[in-house]
Amino acid sequence: MLLFAKLDPTVAFVSVLAILIILLGLILKRFKQPYIIGYIIVGALIGEHGIGLIKDADSIHHLGEIGIILLLFFIGMEISLPELVKQWKLAVVGTLLQVGVSVLIVLSIGHFFNWNINRSIILGFVIALSSSAVIIKIIQDKHLITTRIGKNVLSILLMQDIIIVPLLIITSIIGGKEEPIENIILMIIGGLLVMAILIYIYIKRSIKLPFENKIENDHELQVFAAILLCFGGALLASAFGLSPALGAFVGGMVMHVSKATDWIYDTLHSFRVIFVALFFVSIGLQLDFEFIQQNYIAISIVLLSVYFTNHLVNSFILRLFSCKWHEAILGGAFLAQIGELSFLISSSAYSLEIMETFGYKFTISLISLTLLISPFYISITEKLLKLRQKKKILKLGGHI
Repeated sequence: MLLFAKLDPTVAFVSVLAILIILLGLILKRFKQPYIIGYIIVGALIGEHGIGLIKDADSIHHLGEIGIILLLFFIGMEISLPELVKQWKLAVVGTLLQVGVSVLIVLSIGHFFNWNINRSIILGFVIALSSSAVIIKIIQDKHLITTRIGKNVLSILLMQDIIIVPLLIITSIIGGKEEPIENIILMIIGGLLVMAILIYIYIKRSIKLPFENKIENDHELQVFAAILLCFGGALLASAFGLSPALGAFVGGMVMHVSKATDWIYDTLHSFRVIFVALFFVSIGLQLDFEFIQQNYIAISIVLLSVYFTNHLVNSFILRLFSCKWHEAILGGAFLAQIGELSFLISSSAYSLEIMETFGYKFTISLISLTLLISPFYISITEKLLKLRQKKKILKLGGHI
């Protein structure tokens, strides 16, 4: 025991984290499941509601946010802007429909249970947003980024990253805290700046980085140049009150047209793996097993309702915009969970006393569980669709 008492807590954390991720990773690999599940479970095990190895969950969450910025930056490098522009109707109309339908559904449920209207609106916002981090990681692992379904889902996720800003403003207004006019003006300027950058790279199609030749064979400077290119966009977006992940994505798209993706990818890939893992570990840290056990019936009912509603609504939206039914159903499964941006809305609502302590804990548990279950849910949907397709082929073969 004396030996363990002398252990450096940071070294112990990193070592235990690596051991648990490797063990769970090998099990998940055996069953062909994504590592995301393992990261979240590890977070739940080492958090204050598990073995208590981690006391400062906020620090891990901040490190995890770096992972989301890196992830979106890499996705931006893989995306062709002209191809993404083709999806604008789906992105805008689909996202607005999803938010509107979600709010109406929760208002209907809230009316039945005599819920406060403000709380119902906030819960509608919460369940409307899907997880960019989970879905993009899964789509990337399945090599679906450049497919039609991948592009459609990605366009909706990016629009959700943008719409979070007005949703947070509405949440503040509902809570009686009006957003200062200068903040709103700053956000509008930021949005216009993002549009200007996108229009510029859309027109140019190819640009050259000013310092690219000078650091071509200097790996050490390439590391810091790549970090600057990634986090510079995130910092700029954050300065205007926009999502840092959105800024990173736009920065990645700039790199796509600069044709400088090879050395940036090689330089930052390992960083991305580590920090993305830490983000999902931070989700697991928020799982309170005791609270979930005490309220498992209510949580289970709401969890199933969220998955059914989100899957159904998103499937119809995707089908409306030219997706085939099997693609629409798969896309609906990708978008069925509640996303990490919903943590921001929940925290804001809680601080403004729109949501009481029980409601906040319930929402946090719900979001965390949907993120944990999502990879399984997507895998089951895929298998059912493949089974249906196989039966359809066999049926057609029987008629020949």
